[in-house]
Amino acid sequence: MRRLAFPVAAAAVLSALSCAQAYPTKPMRVIASSAPGGISDIFMRALGEELQKRWGQPVVIENRSGGNFNIGSRACAESPPDGYTICIMSNEAVTYNLYLYKNLPVDVERAIAPVTNLFFMTQALAVNAGLGVRSVSDLVALAKSRPRTFSYSAPAAPLVLYMDNLNKEHGIDLVKVPFKGGGDAINGVLSGVTPITFLGIGNMLAHLEAGRMTALLTDGDKRAALLPGVPALKETGYKGPVTRSYFALYAPTGVPKAMLEKIATDVRSVAGETGFRERNLVRRGLEPVLSTPDEFAAFLKQDRAEARRVVDQSGLAPQ
Repeated sequence: MRRLAFPVAAAAVLSALSCAQAYPTKPMRVIASSAPGGISDIFMRALGEELQKRWGQPVVIENRSGGNFNIGSRACAESPPDGYTICIMSNEAVTYNLYLYKNLPVDVERAIAPVTNLFFMTQALAVNAGLGVRSVSDLVALAKSRPRTFSYSAPAAPLVLYMDNLNKEHGIDLVKVPFKGGGDAINGVLSGVTPITFLGIGNMLAHLEAGRMTALLTDGDKRAALLPGVPALKETGYKGPVTRSYFALYAPTGVPKAMLEKIATDVRSVAGETGFRERNLVRRGLEPVLSTPDEFAAFLKQDRAEARRVVDQSGLAPQ
């Protein structure tokens, strides 16, 4: 039996490599934790079109939005680990939700495997232009003059924390409302139903340029290249924690590593092409990352620790 161990092991490796080289041989399903029309959905559809050309197989997007991304993460975790389901999800789904919920529907640390971090997002606090505000100070003054009137949307815990601090510091009462994705949030702003949002700038650039929305600030330490006239959060004197938002690809745990690496390699090849990168990332205010599975796994471990620190510091109690 000992004499057979090496040949058997070698054969298993060769078989796995052979499968990875031929893979995929049937349609690929992509579970998206956000609703149609948001920045990640638009990006994934563009990426899927190019992957379909490369793979010779259909790439089908299946939106599973809601539940603060928990619906999508559960659908991802419960899919067969055969390499034919991948998932695009916000970092909220696999980092902050670990510490914001007492009982998650799945153990995202064990049931979901990292494939590649796609991009970081620059996010902006913006309002319906009809409000007539040009700065955070203007927004505070308006909220004070019309209490119990205004609501906002925000997808990430640090952004909600910023809005909570704004309420407490100035004695105002901006109310957070739930939404399914970037498209819904923008519709809420434009309709005036939820006239304030803290969201990825890729969702709002056209509306900012058309004068339908006004950006008041962007998150991060420096001004966004696409919005150079809008102050960065750090410039306003805010001292609270802000971690960067990103969207990434994952797969159900158990998918062979050779398949995960092929997906990451092909995605990196497509998204790294100059034309695709400019159209679908740079012009939408997205900063490409495109890491390997191992690089992303290491980053994810650090990011979860940072998310836990932010939640602990905020005093938010798990729901």
